[in-house]
Amino acid sequence: MVSEKPPLFRRLRKYRLQMTGRNLKIYGCATMLFYTLSMSIVENGLIHVNAYTAEGLSQAMATDGHIMLLSTWATIFRLIGALAIPVFAFLLVEGFVHTGNFKRYLLTMLGFALISEIPYDLAMDDALFSPSGQNAMFTYAICLVMLYGLRLFVDRKGLRFRLAQICVVLAAILWGELLQCAFSLVTVLLCAVYYLLYDRKSQRVLVGCAVSIIYVTSIFSSYALWNYAGERGIIKNKYIYYALYPVHLLLLGTIAHLMAH
Repeated sequence: MVSEKPPLFRRLRKYRLQMTGRNLKIYGCATMLFYTLSMSIVENGLIHVNAYTAEGLSQAMATDGHIMLLSTWATIFRLIGALAIPVFAFLLVEGFVHTGNFKRYLLTMLGFALISEIPYDLAMDDALFSPSGQNAMFTYAICLVMLYGLRLFVDRKGLRFRLAQICVVLAAILWGELLQCAFSLVTVLLCAVYYLLYDRKSQRVLVGCAVSIIYVTSIFSSYALWNYAGERGIIKNKYIYYALYPVHLLLLGTIAHLMAH
């Protein structure tokens, strides 16, 4: 005889969060916005971090309460922004698994990566060109190539194929670090975990949590991923979400530039 679940358990399950692909995209975009606000408006526009050396900024924070307060808000916004990292990694894997045209998917990502680079440099470094780093779209393009490589060996047994998978992941990490792409290390690792453990939900979420802890708060997005319903949701035009990245970088970067000058 199977015992019934307690009433409290049934009530909690009734109100369980149901996440679709559309919900995850909205959640990811909303949290990403806080990271850009931190880097552009607060740090570049209000604190003017480019005017300080690392030591000078530390001294300013110690002696100026206003700068300390702004720095605190910048840190809080960064922590909120980190929530987007596992979500976009997860969505990238979902897109790779379900795409009918990998080449178009990769070219779309590379195209928006190129479009986003000047807005990214403006928002992050208050410059039209900065060699200090590349935007996250380049990271996602590297991850797509890595996922394609992993798929070549995913169904094969044997030590040499496992070693081949490890080499593919290490190569993606190396390229991300060489190009100094945003969030490259954690995003590459998360994409590898979400893909290789795609059919093992519990392991996927737990290992993903362990990797996400690199950015501390991003671990909390695991709850949203755990409640992913496997449904795409109503998405009228997926390119709106791609375009949001360069548009919000350009807008906030321009505002920050005007504030600083």
